[in-house]
Amino acid sequence: MANPDLRTTDRTETQSAWNRIARGYDEFVTPSHMWLASEGLRRAGLRPGMRFLDVAAGSGALSIPAARLGARVLATDQSSAMLELLGARARAEGLTKVETEVMDGHALDLDDNSFDMAGSQFGVMLFPDMPKAIREMARVVEPGGRVLLHAYGEPREIEFLAFFIRALQAARPDFDGLPADPPPLPFQLQDPERLRKELVAAGLGDVQVETIAETLRFPAGPALWNWLVSSNPIVETVLESVSLTNDERDVVKQGLEEMVRERAGSSGAASLTNPINIGIGTK
Repeated sequence: MANPDLRTTDRTETQSAWNRIARGYDEFVTPSHMWLASEGLRRAGLRPGMRFLDVAAGSGALSIPAARLGARVLATDQSSAMLELLGARARAEGLTKVETEVMDGHALDLDDNSFDMAGSQFGVMLFPDMPKAIREMARVVEPGGRVLLHAYGEPREIEFLAFFIRALQAARPDFDGLPADPPPLPFQLQDPERLRKELVAAGLGDVQVETIAETLRFPAGPALWNWLVSSNPIVETVLESVSLTNDERDVVKQGLEEMVRERAGSSGAASLTNPINIGIGTK
């Protein structure tokens, strides 16, 4: 079976797709990535009072931990639905120094040298013109400020992706998996050296890139299914591209249930790990 085309560049279509999954993303995905955000912000040296810009912020997996650390946060995203949910999260926690603004990360409507740090977690890695977005982040931080990027590493080592592909192949044995050349946009920064080069090309110095392991825990198959279909519009694109029937979707869900149960054993939840590239550069 031919691989689906997963490199959509139409920004209106992209915006609508993220708006559609925003509630599921906020419920299932955002909480799962806050540990990673806190780790990256710690490594980048975010301190109370700093001005922090979050590019492609989603519903706040990076912005909320930054605000908890005492930063003054501007969260930007093309999806107004995501930003509404982010604002609700901030208000629920009493985080008053969080602002949101709909904005295209390819062309930030912000002054040069206006933030102490700019970050993007699983955001800029998705951009059709990813190098331009990194240059924009570098432009808006002040001299001595830092740019922080989180991106998925080697796809073959991402366990939630392996579970999804195996479950899909149980319903469609001829499914070949995701394309490798070119890779889907979420994996364009899978190579740590590519991430390092892009940060350097954006004019940043003292660039450091490290790959760490993120662990996600799922108590049952439905939890993993909900996480997957809410995590990125690409998942639904894949499912639609192979024209799964409702019965075949049930086969996929059952496959996930069996794999999660087997991995969980007697622990009560399955732990799935993902390699994450953390890149930090200084202007």
